[in-house]
Amino acid sequence: MPLVGVIMGSSSDEAVVQETVDVLDQMGIENEVVVASAHRTPEKVMAYAQAARDNGIEVLIAAAGGSAGLPGVVASWTTLPVIGVPLASSELNGIDALYAIAQMPPGIPVACVAVGSWGARNAAFLAAQILGIKHDSIRAAYDDYRAGLKNR
Repeated sequence: MPLVGVIMGSSSDEAVVQETVDVLDQMGIENEVVVASAHRTPEKVMAYAQAARDNGIEVLIAAAGGSAGLPGVVASWTTLPVIGVPLASSELNGIDALYAIAQMPPGIPVACVAVGSWGARNAAFLAAQILGIKHDSIRAAYDDYRAGLKNR
């Protein structure tokens, strides 16, 4: 059963989102990936976010570019932690997505990571930190990863 749900607004985001999935897999975190747009398929986003907890999901990662409404919309439908990944998919190179994700109103938080591939990887690492509070094997995998950074 997946612990992390990764949502991307468009299949064109797949290359960057794959970096999230690669890190989750490296940490031994079961995950699933869904394509659902806050603007084109809002009912699908709502249904996924509302059912996530019942389906065993403990953390949601939402990647979006442009107006980047997806992470906020996901957060509006669940009380699970949501991590937003701003993507550089517009002429503004991701700054629009960064602002949209970072400027959530009080009470509906979305954690925001860096724009693009660094953010995609850091979203997975942040999910590992969150899940490591409860799951010893994930905490150990993340601790091992961090210890390995000292040797780089």
